[in-house]
Amino acid sequence: MGLFGLFNRDKKESLDKGLEKTRESFFSKLTKTLVGKSTIDDEVLDNLEEILVTSDVGVETTLKIVKRIQERVARDKYTSAGELNKLLREEIVLLLEENKSSDNNNFNTLKDLPAQPYVIMVVGVNGVGKTTTIGKLANQFKLAGKKVVIGAADTFRAAAVDQLTIWADRVGVPIISQGMGADPASVAYDAVSSAKAQGADVCIIDTAGRLHNKINLMNELSKIRRVMQKVIPDAPHEILLVLDASTGQNAIEQARQFIAATDVNALALTKLDGTAKGGVVIGISDQFKIPVKYIGVGEKMEDLQLFDRNEFVKSLFNE
Repeated sequence: MGLFGLFNRDKKESLDKGLEKTRESFFSKLTKTLVGKSTIDDEVLDNLEEILVTSDVGVETTLKIVKRIQERVARDKYTSAGELNKLLREEIVLLLEENKSSDNNNFNTLKDLPAQPYVIMVVGVNGVGKTTTIGKLANQFKLAGKKVVIGAADTFRAAAVDQLTIWADRVGVPIISQGMGADPASVAYDAVSSAKAQGADVCIIDTAGRLHNKINLMNELSKIRRVMQKVIPDAPHEILLVLDASTGQNAIEQARQFIAATDVNALALTKLDGTAKGGVVIGISDQFKIPVKYIGVGEKMEDLQLFDRNEFVKSLFNE
């Protein structure tokens, strides 16, 4: 079983450490809200609303959570302020469940992939950790016994190709590249063709990380998809949007633009270990109804984790 298998103690410790800043900020505020309170009244709920918004859960998602708690308090006659943690934890888990976050089915062990090669097109702006995510993802697929090919289709920056090449060498997987200025679609075509010819299990395609013009972005990503489909008709099987959790609401705006430009069907939230804005995981999943698939909780290779909503919420609530 690979590193994306069952949740083990090392992964739990890594997750706990990665969410430390968010947890400390969140609970210090929540504790202050409950000081001297014996019941869940309007003041407690108003304060909870403020806590969730300032934790970058987002206004829309916050209002939904608070409304649900308010309804449960009225319906089930919850009166103790001490029960607020339980209610909040349950509602967050339910929200993530509704958005199918961590319903990764075949990916729990990576023994079975729904296609071969399974083509992942990775999108996201520069600086969010896209290259690092691709490298870590390739490494964990490889450790799970899968043959991986990487395609360096971000040809807009020379550094992008160089950085991805370093990661490919480090992980020990082949990379298909044509250098800076090459046609991204041509690189993607070559990468998918190579993966198919080699009998690879996974092909991960990097793309340019610029949002200079939504129409140009849409055209470029559409072209990449079209040429890949000449080799594999249903490629890409996954369009993974990488977002920097530490940017909070900016990450939500980036998600909005990329989702408008292409059919994103999975999210990766990076840099959770460096921010107190971990609530953005909940907000993004809820707002766009796209499952969070991976989270980055540190610098080490294994610190890219398959998102598990239950373990995430347990760690957030210090269980």
